[in-house]
Formats: sequence, C-alpha cells, structure tokens
Amino acid sequence: MSLGAEDRIHQWLRQKLRRQGFHSVGDDGAILPAGGPWAVTQDQQIEGVHFPARTDPALIARRLLAVNLSDLAAMGAEPAFAFLALSCPPDFDIRRLLSSFLVACSRYDVELAGGDLSQNDRVTSSVTLLGTRFSGGRWLKRSHGEPGDSLWIAGDLGLSAIGRRLVEIGACHSGRRVQLPAAPHLTVREETLARKAVRRHLIPQPQLAASRWLALRRRAAAIDVSDGLSLDLHRLCRESVVGAQIDESCLSTEANFQQLCLKLQLQPLATILAGGEDYALLFSLPPRVRPPAMLGCRKIGRLDAAPDVWLISKGKSLPLPARGWDHFDSATVAS
Repeated sequence: MSLGAEDRIHQWLRQKLRRQGFHSVGDDGAILPAGGPWAVTQDQQIEGVHFPARTDPALIARRLLAVNLSDLAAMGAEPAFAFLALSCPPDFDIRRLLSSFLVACSRYDVELAGGDLSQNDRVTSSVTLLGTRFSGGRWLKRSHGEPGDSLWIAGDLGLSAIGRRLVEIGACHSGRRVQLPAAPHLTVREETLARKAVRRHLIPQPQLAASRWLALRRRAAAIDVSDGLSLDLHRLCRESVVGAQIDESCLSTEANFQQLCLKLQLQPLATILAGGEDYALLFSLPPRVRPPAMLGCRKIGRLDAAPDVWLISKGKSLPLPARGWDHFDSATVAS
C-alpha cells in the first residue's frame, strides 16, 4: 500500500519514536499510560484551511470540539476534559467562541480544564481532549481487524465535501438557518440535501453512540474517517495487516446525491471515497456480529487476508488507491 505525503511524515516520526522506546503513536488518539486510563487526542482548526474567514465564532467552537470528539469515538473513549488553545486577531469575538464551546462541552459532559489565548493575524484553534474508557468497555484500535471481518460505516460519506463546495461558492450558516448561493439551480429535494451538507461540513456529528456500543464488543477495529474513506480504509488495513474490498452499491443512500454532486461539478463516487472531513466511523466486526439498527450503520464490505484494497463495482473488482485529504499533497484531494 503506497503512502501519501502526510502518512510518510507520520511513518518517519513513528520510526524515530519506536527507536526511543515509545509506541503510543498510530491511532486516532494515544492510550496513556500503556493500557490507560486515559485516551488523549489533539486536533486543530485553522482559518483558510478548515473554515473560511469570517465564519461565526460559535460555529468554529462547535466544529473544533466535534472533530476531537470524533477522534475519541474511534478509540472507544468517553470524553472528559478539554484544553483549548486559541490565537486570533484583536477584533475576533473571543467571548462568543468560548460561550459556544462551553455549551458544546456541556452537551457531551466535557469539562474545560485549561488552555491558552494569544494574538495572531488569523484564527487558529486547537483542543487537547482527554477521555476515559467506557464502563465495561475496551479500547478500540486500528489494529484489531482480522480477515473475514465485516466493514461498517456509522455516519455519512461525501456530504461534508458537498458542504465544503457550497461554502466555497457562497453558502453560509447563520443561527439555525443555512443560506444557499443563487447558483446552481437546485430542486426542492436537492436544496434540502444541500442544507444538510452545509450543516454536516460546518458542524460534524461525532459517532459516540456507535463508539460506546463497539467498545463493549469482544473485538472491533475502528478509525475516524476524517481524510476520506479510501485513505482511512488503507490506514486501518495497514495497521491490521489485512486487505479489504468494499461494495460501491452500499456507499450512498441519500436521494439526489448524484444530481447535487454533478451540479456542483463534483464526481459522486470520488466525493464519497475521497472527499474528506466526513468524521464518520469506519469499523470492522466479526462476520456474525451486527450493530443495532438504531445506530444507523451500513455494511460496506469486508476485510481480506490478501493485502490489496478493492472496490467492487458492477461485479468487477477495481484497485482502490489511497486517495483523500492530504495537507501536504493537494493533488490527492478529490474534486
């Protein structure tokens, strides 16, 4: 499996750390000390990279917490404490961001325990989030997959990429309303899906309910789908030393998804596979184990003993490359 630019940096760092006797890096968070009791993750949001200038500070706060919660979900961790670092221009509404962040924290029983404030010419924020193991649960790892396991998705694929494109051409979220750009012309159903996509992009939905259920299983592998299904599937396979195949017909359930993609000049399948910022949960389970229907998960394929990753499309097996969102190689981002 070939590595993208970002993964090559991660691999280089892991090799250096292992030579020093450290083995915590490699999942969506770190289990500290080895075995617990803490899962720790850190993610950031940068103006011009993760959200456009003049985005409502309240939305930035909610998004910042959500992307970190999504990492903890992939670890089977219950969120507990947050440390927030924020740098911004002097005229930025810091109080609005902090107020929204505290409201979001209360929703997930997270305590803001500290952080840092400083001045910068653009908004840059990060959160270090600590979580504990769910009562009676196990930690989730990317390396827990085995050949024959079923592959599942909790959450939507591709909607965030559609939302990102809509924001780029003028869509905005104000209060509880989404305002869409005048062009392209959309049907009523496409407008409904477009508004959902903008919300999903600006305010991700961490899959904590699925995480809790998975943590109570005897064995499950999991990864946060933040960089695209294809790229993150390759990462899970690499850690579990397996291959995989996924079924194209199982990837999208949203009506009008294809039509909306085409009107936005997006390739529907590439948007699902490599659009990025889905913050869904990709996981594997033994073949006879199924998530409860109330979690809304979809089976999309299986893990194989052979190391290759395949897309099953109309009865044909096609190689599935590791494409997705790579901060250091923009050519790999789907469009």
